[in-house]
Amino acid sequence: MRARLLYRIAAVFFVLFAAGHTFGFLSFLPHSAEGRAVFDAMNNVHFEERGATFSYGAFYRGFGLSCTVSMLLSAFLAWHLGELAQKIPQSIGMLGWAFFAAQVAGFALSLIYFGIGPAIFSVLLIVCLGWAAWLVRAAPTSQRSS
Repeated sequence: MRARLLYRIAAVFFVLFAAGHTFGFLSFLPHSAEGRAVFDAMNNVHFEERGATFSYGAFYRGFGLSCTVSMLLSAFLAWHLGELAQKIPQSIGMLGWAFFAAQVAGFALSLIYFGIGPAIFSVLLIVCLGWAAWLVRAAPTSQRSS
Protein backbone atom coordinates (compact mmCIF):
# COMPACT_ATOMS: atom_id res chain seq x y z
CA MET A 1 0.00 0.00 0.00
CA ARG A 2 1.19 3.51 -0.76
CA ALA A 3 1.51 6.37 1.71
CA ARG A 4 -0.79 8.55 -0.39
CA LEU A 5 -3.65 6.07 -0.09
CA LEU A 6 -3.09 5.63 3.65
CA TYR A 7 -3.21 9.38 4.22
CA ARG A 8 -6.39 9.60 2.12
CA ILE A 9 -8.00 6.81 4.14
CA ALA A 10 -7.00 8.64 7.33
CA ALA A 11 -8.63 11.82 5.96
CA VAL A 12 -11.90 9.96 5.45
CA PHE A 13 -11.67 8.49 8.97
CA PHE A 14 -11.12 11.99 10.37
CA VAL A 15 -14.26 13.28 8.61
CA LEU A 16 -16.30 10.32 9.89
CA PHE A 17 -14.82 10.79 13.38
CA ALA A 18 -15.73 14.50 13.29
CA ALA A 19 -19.29 13.76 12.17
CA GLY A 20 -19.79 11.09 14.82
CA HIS A 21 -18.24 13.25 17.50
CA THR A 22 -20.40 16.24 16.63
CA PHE A 23 -23.62 14.27 16.43
CA GLY A 24 -22.78 12.39 19.62
CA PHE A 25 -22.04 15.32 21.86
CA LEU A 26 -24.77 17.61 20.48
CA SER A 27 -27.49 14.95 20.84
CA PHE A 28 -26.30 13.50 24.15
CA LEU A 29 -28.91 13.30 26.90
CA PRO A 30 -28.10 11.53 30.17
CA HIS A 31 -30.30 8.57 31.08
CA SER A 32 -30.07 8.78 34.87
CA ALA A 33 -31.83 11.36 37.03
CA GLU A 34 -28.48 12.43 38.47
CA GLY A 35 -26.97 12.84 35.02
CA ARG A 36 -29.95 14.89 33.84
CA ALA A 37 -29.67 17.10 36.94
CA VAL A 38 -26.00 17.84 36.17
CA PHE A 39 -26.76 18.37 32.47
CA ASP A 40 -29.61 20.77 33.32
CA ALA A 41 -27.44 22.65 35.82
CA MET A 42 -24.68 23.00 33.24
CA ASN A 43 -27.15 24.59 30.83
CA ASN A 44 -29.44 26.53 33.17
CA VAL A 45 -27.00 27.99 35.70
CA HIS A 46 -25.33 31.09 34.27
CA PHE A 47 -22.53 33.18 35.68
CA GLU A 48 -20.94 36.47 34.79
CA GLU A 49 -17.29 36.93 33.95
CA ARG A 50 -15.86 40.26 32.77
CA GLY A 51 -19.28 41.57 31.82
CA ALA A 52 -20.40 38.52 29.81
CA THR A 53 -22.78 35.74 30.83
CA PHE A 54 -21.72 32.10 30.45
CA SER A 55 -22.79 28.59 31.35
CA TYR A 56 -20.77 25.40 31.61
CA GLY A 57 -23.10 23.87 29.03
CA ALA A 58 -22.03 26.55 26.55
CA PHE A 59 -18.37 25.84 27.37
CA TYR A 60 -19.07 22.13 26.75
CA ARG A 61 -20.59 22.88 23.33
CA GLY A 62 -17.85 25.33 22.45
CA PHE A 63 -15.05 22.90 23.35
CA GLY A 64 -16.86 20.11 21.52
CA LEU A 65 -17.21 22.18 18.37
CA SER A 66 -13.55 23.20 18.68
CA CYS A 67 -12.68 19.49 18.65
CA THR A 68 -14.78 19.07 15.49
CA VAL A 69 -12.89 21.90 13.81
CA SER A 70 -9.58 20.30 14.81
CA MET A 71 -10.66 16.94 13.40
CA LEU A 72 -11.64 18.58 10.11
CA LEU A 73 -8.26 20.35 10.01
CA SER A 74 -6.63 16.95 10.61
CA ALA A 75 -8.64 15.56 7.67
CA PHE A 76 -7.31 18.34 5.46
CA LEU A 77 -3.77 17.79 6.73
CA ALA A 78 -3.97 14.04 6.09
CA TRP A 79 -5.26 14.63 2.55
CA HIS A 80 -2.49 17.16 1.90
CA LEU A 81 0.18 14.82 3.29
CA GLY A 82 -1.10 12.24 0.83
CA GLU A 83 -0.34 14.64 -2.01
CA LEU A 84 3.09 15.40 -0.62
CA ALA A 85 3.83 11.70 -0.11
CA GLN A 86 3.28 11.14 -3.81
CA LYS A 87 5.01 14.25 -5.16
CA ILE A 88 7.70 15.32 -2.66
CA PRO A 89 7.80 12.89 0.27
CA GLN A 90 10.99 14.39 1.71
CA SER A 91 9.00 17.55 2.49
CA ILE A 92 6.93 15.66 5.08
CA GLY A 93 9.88 15.14 7.42
CA MET A 94 8.91 14.60 11.06
CA LEU A 95 5.40 15.98 10.54
CA GLY A 96 4.12 12.51 9.66
CA TRP A 97 5.51 11.09 12.90
CA ALA A 98 4.19 14.02 14.96
CA PHE A 99 0.75 13.49 13.44
CA PHE A 100 1.01 9.80 14.35
CA ALA A 101 2.10 10.63 17.93
CA ALA A 102 -0.86 12.99 18.36
CA GLN A 103 -3.18 10.13 17.43
CA VAL A 104 -1.50 7.81 19.93
CA ALA A 105 -2.21 10.44 22.61
CA GLY A 106 -5.77 10.76 21.30
CA PHE A 107 -6.18 6.99 21.62
CA ALA A 108 -5.12 7.09 25.28
CA LEU A 109 -7.49 9.98 26.00
CA SER A 110 -10.32 8.19 24.20
CA LEU A 111 -9.84 5.05 26.26
CA ILE A 112 -9.70 6.98 29.52
CA TYR A 113 -12.47 9.51 28.94
CA PHE A 114 -14.69 8.60 25.98
CA GLY A 115 -14.96 4.84 25.60
CA ILE A 116 -14.41 2.20 23.00
CA GLY A 117 -16.10 3.89 19.99
CA PRO A 118 -13.73 6.85 19.74
CA ALA A 119 -10.82 4.57 20.70
CA ILE A 120 -11.54 2.37 17.67
CA PHE A 121 -11.41 5.39 15.37
CA SER A 122 -8.14 6.39 17.02
CA VAL A 123 -6.64 2.95 16.41
CA LEU A 124 -7.62 3.09 12.73
CA LEU A 125 -5.96 6.50 12.47
CA ILE A 126 -2.86 5.27 14.30
CA VAL A 127 -2.49 2.39 11.84
CA CYS A 128 -2.97 4.58 8.75
CA LEU A 129 -0.77 7.45 9.92
CA GLY A 130 2.00 5.26 11.35
CA TRP A 131 2.13 3.06 8.27
CA ALA A 132 2.15 6.09 5.97
CA ALA A 133 4.93 7.77 7.98
CA TRP A 134 6.93 4.55 7.83
CA LEU A 135 6.47 4.27 4.05
CA VAL A 136 7.52 7.89 3.50
CA ARG A 137 10.59 7.40 5.70
CA ALA A 138 11.48 4.17 3.95
CA ALA A 139 10.90 5.47 0.40
CA PRO A 140 13.93 4.99 -1.88
CA THR A 141 15.98 8.11 -2.51
CA SER A 142 15.14 8.04 -6.24
CA GLN A 143 11.41 8.09 -5.42
CA ARG A 144 11.92 10.96 -2.99
CA SER A 145 13.54 13.18 -5.58
CA SER A 146 10.93 12.54 -8.27
